[in-house]
Amino acid sequence: MKGADAEARAEAHLLSLGRELLARNYRIKGGEIDLVSREAGGTLCFTEVRQRQQDTYGSAAESVTPRKLSLMHRAALTYLVRELGRDDLPCRLEVLTIDGSAENGELKLLVLD
Repeated sequence: MKGADAEARAEAHLLSLGRELLARNYRIKGGEIDLVSREAGGTLCFTEVRQRQQDTYGSAAESVTPRKLSLMHRAALTYLVRELGRDDLPCRLEVLTIDGSAENGELKLLVLD
């Protein structure tokens, strides 16, 4: 249940930033976006949530591989086309990391270019 706890905390954080939540765990074959939200200005945000209890194998941010980023990009593009009917909307990928426990570990929101 650790992953669900991290995602719940991430969702609460994004909502506290004034975002509207559009989807949770949006899945396509071979990929998934944990949270899809929209900022007040209209930008869509595709968020991967990563949590690491300990740093034995690196930080939560270090667990995001180039392959994962590629799968996120593909899933985000699919979401835009299937759910919104276009692929030219302002959007971005981001990773929300939690280093430590899901409930009170250090939370960071990393915007990807």
